[in-house]
Amino acid sequence: MLETKYNHLEVEKNKYEKWLEKGYFQAKETSNKSYCIVIPPPNVTGKLHLGHAWDTTLQDIIIRYKRMEGYDTLWLPGMDHAGIATQAKVDAKLRKEGIEPRQMDRRNWLQKAWSWKEEYAENIHKQWAKMGLSLDYTKERFTLDEGLSKAVRKVFVDLYNEGLIYRGERIINFDPVAMTALSNEEVIYKEDKGAFYHLKYIIEGTNDYLEVATTRPETLFGDTAVAVNPNDERYQKYVGKNVILPIVGKKIPIITDEHADPTFGTGVVKITPAHDPNDFEVGLRHNLERIIVINPDATMNENTGKYQGLDRFECRKQLIKDLEEQDLIIEIEEIVHSVGHSERSDAVIEPYLSKQWFVKMRPLADRVLENQKDKDTKVNFVPSRYEKIMNHWMEITYDWCISRQLWWGHQIPAWYKDDKVYVGLEAPKEDGWIQDNDVLDTWFSSALWPFSTLGWPDKTALLEKYYPNNCLVTGYDIIPFWVNRMTFQGLHFTGERPFKDCLIHGLIRDKEGRKMSKSLGNGVDPMDVIDKYGCDSLRFFLATSTAPGTDLRYDEEKVKATWNFVNKLWNASRFVLINLEDFKQDNELINLQLSDKWILTKMNRLITNVRKHMDKYDFNVVGSELYSFIWNDFCDWYIELAKINMNDTTKKVLLLVVTNILKMLHPFMPYVTEEIYQLLPIKEESIVISSYPIANKKQIFAESEEMDEIIELVKKIRRFKLEKNIGKNYCLYYDNNNLANDMILIGKILKIDHTNIINQKQDSMLELTRYDFNFKKQIIVLYYDNKNNQEQEKELLIKEKNRLTASIERREKLLNNTNYVAKAPEAIVKNEQESLLKEKEELANVLNSLS
Repeated sequence: MLETKYNHLEVEKNKYEKWLEKGYFQAKETSNKSYCIVIPPPNVTGKLHLGHAWDTTLQDIIIRYKRMEGYDTLWLPGMDHAGIATQAKVDAKLRKEGIEPRQMDRRNWLQKAWSWKEEYAENIHKQWAKMGLSLDYTKERFTLDEGLSKAVRKVFVDLYNEGLIYRGERIINFDPVAMTALSNEEVIYKEDKGAFYHLKYIIEGTNDYLEVATTRPETLFGDTAVAVNPNDERYQKYVGKNVILPIVGKKIPIITDEHADPTFGTGVVKITPAHDPNDFEVGLRHNLERIIVINPDATMNENTGKYQGLDRFECRKQLIKDLEEQDLIIEIEEIVHSVGHSERSDAVIEPYLSKQWFVKMRPLADRVLENQKDKDTKVNFVPSRYEKIMNHWMEITYDWCISRQLWWGHQIPAWYKDDKVYVGLEAPKEDGWIQDNDVLDTWFSSALWPFSTLGWPDKTALLEKYYPNNCLVTGYDIIPFWVNRMTFQGLHFTGERPFKDCLIHGLIRDKEGRKMSKSLGNGVDPMDVIDKYGCDSLRFFLATSTAPGTDLRYDEEKVKATWNFVNKLWNASRFVLINLEDFKQDNELINLQLSDKWILTKMNRLITNVRKHMDKYDFNVVGSELYSFIWNDFCDWYIELAKINMNDTTKKVLLLVVTNILKMLHPFMPYVTEEIYQLLPIKEESIVISSYPIANKKQIFAESEEMDEIIELVKKIRRFKLEKNIGKNYCLYYDNNNLANDMILIGKILKIDHTNIINQKQDSMLELTRYDFNFKKQIIVLYYDNKNNQEQEKELLIKEKNRLTASIERREKLLNNTNYVAKAPEAIVKNEQESLLKEKEELANVLNSLS
């Protein structure tokens, strides 16, 4: 029997291990209809955050639901090596131990990194268990395991041979802290304080100058031209001449190029081909020299003279001072502008000329755009509006820089010997070849996740059965990073979309709507929440508190309210179990009472609605409907009705309803539902592998509406008694014998003595109010006639008469105003008219009582 108080720590203890021992979560690989989800892999850098808890909760709900529906389900777990983040963590740990990472041999460093991975992967396993995730650990993958490494090499080599991967010198985003190139998606733009420095570039042989404005004066050492627009008449006389580069003193040409915008600033721009992507293109068009002036660690290099070795920002300060002393600064204009920062280290990104590996995106993106036009083969976004993000990205895409200057990751399968390059699955057999030191962007391997985890490039049984995946669950913030790349890689290498549906959720914010961050100190550890309120409470809150695609505000009070809901279920189940101690086990439901028919009708309609919304991923709607049925219909009403009319049939109904409640709640609340389910007299081995409820049309009764009317009537009587401060000194009168059985039930619910339910009027009784019931049959609430009660009620009736009279006068005045009726919305006018009629009826009843 259940304890009187719900203890989530005790309930959740050891259940997960038992589920794993029984193999409930393992894919059966049978001929049954299949359903597959691959987990968005968390990185191995530490704790799971609340966003990942949300991700995995939604996935677990889907997979548990499908398992109960009879699908052969595979929820494949795995982790991501997270190149930049993990390397930074490992390096920091080594430095604490007094070891400088970059002075280590690469092989020795990798041994340290793998040890880190093993330690933190085990932490993630424990956290997954605490979340109750029904993962098939027999098929777990890691982005650096041998199988996935094989897939990565295959993709790289194939794309290279197809001309879709190339190595070239380009301006890339460089993180001077992590010391690696980044893709555009890994750059976060923030509003930073800065300045436009208006400099004098003296025209050779004259005292005249061109005014050049720049936000990065420290790059002027790499200037190889200044440009004006070919249609800008102000500067045509200077084209072909030279200016003297400030501080440096060398001559650089004045050229014309469309890049120079005559409407912006002075219309003159400095051209620094090695430190600006637009300038790089100008340099290509005009065959300009590319001079690198900043080192990878953001210090100034040998091309900057006395500034060599200074940090770029310190160089800026000293350079401005020197320019002022030489009267080469016209103005310093303070501004706030958008500056790129590394997503990982938060360092200001340095545009840097470097030789890197790139994926040629245009052909791959065009195939995705074409595929999205076909409703039978496209990736279906839920909500559908998020498809626009993917399509827009594909339309404007640019070549993807995939090389990273790291040690932790998939080392690029390219080898160099003299001026020759070899790309292949294995190293060249001849001596003298040196492998590229760089590794691939983490997202390159993650983009293969839906099919590489199933054994691709081999034609495995898993790949045949479970690809394409059925559903991906992820946040809208990584659609460009991950969803888009999985889509084009899946189409290119398998000919199919990687997943049928893509369920998008939002970001988790704090109660005030702010993004969670260390600086604000508003982060929440999901493991702490589970310790306090239980896994089931957190999961139900995360899954049901917001609609798909929208942000979620974390509110501890709402988690606490969910914990109260779990307690309500616990105690309701305890009542049911107590009354099933002498239960006769048969499934026949005979001699159903009105209340039994009512709850069965409610339950079967609920099952239909829940299934419909589960299939549409509307878990917030499912949660709302389950909550309302369990708390209001079952606990507040049917259990109370069952106490009045407990018999064998009622016990069977109680068992049936609580069983279906547990099954519908199980995907959301795995632990408490299993605990209660195991105590039921009729059950399967585990709720995990039980069958999901199916609505029974034979248990939907038209007469259940009569019970709805009784409940509404009881609510009105209780409300009236509370408002009027009426105790037990009242009767219920009914004037139609067809209501006799209903009146007995109403009397029991209201706990009225049967002698106070009458169908014969007495002159000594004072009418208080009346209610319409079932096709205008009337029930009248009556007081016994004694002087004190009459005087008290008369006073209340006079107050009600005055209130209604004033309200009726106001409404009539309003509705007699033709200007108001003509201009007000039709629905508001109609509501006023209906309210007027209702109040007139109420006033007539009050006057009748007063008379």
